[in-house]
Amino acid sequence: MKANIQLITAAVLAIGGLVLLFCGVYIAPQGEIHESLLVGFGEVATFAGALFGIDYTYRFRDQSKIPKNDPKIIEEEQKQKER
Repeated sequence: MKANIQLITAAVLAIGGLVLLFCGVYIAPQGEIHESLLVGFGEVATFAGALFGIDYTYRFRDQSKIPKNDPKIIEEEQKQKER
């Protein structure tokens, strides 16, 4: 569940950041929000989304390669269930 939330947050931040970057560069300001603020926040959101995505990739990419009958993994799972 936590991994799904992290992946969704990464996607929303990255896409939202890209939308704000586009808006800040190509759309004339119509209110009081300056385009540099949109670009700055867009860059930060895109960077945060990228970091979330990289963390997700490295955290969960090798789990499919771990054999399920490994005694160390079985022991760790039992310890976690006891807590």
